[in-house]
Amino acid sequence: MNKIIYPSVEKVIEINILVLNLIPVKKKDQPKVLNAESLRILIKGCISLDGDIHDKATFLLKEITKKHPFASGNRRTAFMVTKDFLEDNGYAFQIQNDPSQARILLGVREGFYSTEEIKEWLKHGKIKPFER
Repeated sequence: MNKIIYPSVEKVIEINILVLNLIPVKKKDQPKVLNAESLRILIKGCISLDGDIHDKATFLLKEITKKHPFASGNRRTAFMVTKDFLEDNGYAFQIQNDPSQARILLGVREGFYSTEEIKEWLKHGKIKPFER
């Protein structure tokens, strides 16, 4: 079994800065860490999590989205960290770059999707639409 490459706290912060510069949504978006300790805890949680690479990717996506460690861009950061994590470990990222992904990430944040649904989305790129 190959050794899994995990993101560092510093890399997650760099990705937050990058997404805020490349994908600005609001003028007041700012790259500011609100809780570096929660980032450390969620990365340790990912490392210690039993399961396959997609279980760990699902954990990263959900935790960054829900823990809200940044002032801005948490969902965008979670998406890009997850993409980077899968690709760094030799897995294809199956989700197409599509504006509808923002709604799905909102559904992740609001608990609309089960962990299994998110995992399947990461593996196959398909998920039911988010509806409030």
